[in-house]
Amino acid sequence: MAKVKTKFFCKECGYESSGWLGKCPSCGSWNSFVEAKIEEPSRKRGSWVQPEENADSGSNKVQQLSQIISGDEERFSSGMPELNRVLGGGLVRGSLILLGGDPGIGKSTLLLQVSAAVAGEGRKILYVSGEESPGQIRLRANRLKLANAAIALLPSTSFTKIEEAIRQTEADFVVIDSIQTIYVPEIASAPGTVTQVREAAGGLLRLAKNLNTTIVLVGHVTKDGSIAGPRILEHMVDTVLYFEGEGQSNLRLLRCVKNRFGTTDELAVFEMRDQGLFSISDPSLFMLKGRPIDVPGLAVTSCLEGSRPLLLEIQALLTPSSYQLALRMSQGIDRLRLSLLLAVLQKALKRDFSALDCYLNVTGGIHIRETAADLAVLAAILSSSEDKSLPADLLIIGEVGLSGEIRPVSRTSRRVQEALRLGWKKFILPSQSEEELSKLALPDGCQLYYVSLVNEAVDLFFVK
Repeated sequence: MAKVKTKFFCKECGYESSGWLGKCPSCGSWNSFVEAKIEEPSRKRGSWVQPEENADSGSNKVQQLSQIISGDEERFSSGMPELNRVLGGGLVRGSLILLGGDPGIGKSTLLLQVSAAVAGEGRKILYVSGEESPGQIRLRANRLKLANAAIALLPSTSFTKIEEAIRQTEADFVVIDSIQTIYVPEIASAPGTVTQVREAAGGLLRLAKNLNTTIVLVGHVTKDGSIAGPRILEHMVDTVLYFEGEGQSNLRLLRCVKNRFGTTDELAVFEMRDQGLFSISDPSLFMLKGRPIDVPGLAVTSCLEGSRPLLLEIQALLTPSSYQLALRMSQGIDRLRLSLLLAVLQKALKRDFSALDCYLNVTGGIHIRETAADLAVLAAILSSSEDKSLPADLLIIGEVGLSGEIRPVSRTSRRVQEALRLGWKKFILPSQSEEELSKLALPDGCQLYYVSLVNEAVDLFFVK
């Protein structure tokens, strides 16, 4: 007869303990332990997964690193160029991918489109749904005009049935929607608990490696935007993707925060339409579409998302404050960073902004995480304050230090090349970037201004 034991697991890192602990000794998190009942099978090996499979293969033998022959992992296209870019060139056979995002953001739509595209290349697809019925998936397929795609559907939440279906269909690409609904029958706890999510993901990981099958897990997210469940889930998978988007915007962003087969921090841009998600191959042009010209308070800068430079518009609005303490509101840039830059500008120009409310916005729903936009933020603020518009073809790049110095940013040449491609002619850049940009072939009429201090840049902001 099976024995039932009670254990406690840390929700953040998966650390296991026989009793409850206030602080996790592994990751240091407080109040992160949850109770879980585990039913241990009477036989020595569990029936829900077969870890000993391929035990005699060469991959499980001790080998010398110098004798291992390295090569590119076998990849196949997802059918979406932007997704291929984020994944490092395509889907890798035998990989386990975790896709997280807010409810209704388009995760199921994206994976159904990818499944149809992969099936069109002659590969076998298995779509496992633990939340939707086959009829609901059929309705989505009709809307996306994918009703005739060769996709096998399995409405199940049992790991045993899912494993059996993967082996029987010999699927090349499997979608699990979602991992929080899957349960292992041998474990006496509810689906979505730390134990169930960890063990189900572990079983799917072994299936992906043993059968050389690509498996995508859809993960729920918590209210703070992180993937729900134990943090160990993100450590187990090969790739972690986050799907983001504004509620009122058709723009969707797919970020890669972990990738064992490529670079991280890459960004894919999609547009949600009635027929599904469409890749945006030129996001800079898309972000600046409809940009007003000769309007005070607007500045354009270039930021890197992964290896891709994006041209973004920064909008600033300064108005007399009605409160004793002026407001500092920002969207797309950290509010504390805005306060810091205002203090630097106030000292550099000997001007008082304490009686003015400052509102800052980055168009397109992009959140700027680097400091290359600092100088452009100051330019937009000053443009709104003086009610003067900046030149329409001016691009501003540079990090601002506390003493008012302009510091260099990484890969300035790539940012400038992207702006030149889109027709920009004037640039205000850090003086330390002059050597890097001296090797660039610039078109006729292009002007590069190098500055070392905020005061020098201010003198160039309104030069037509």
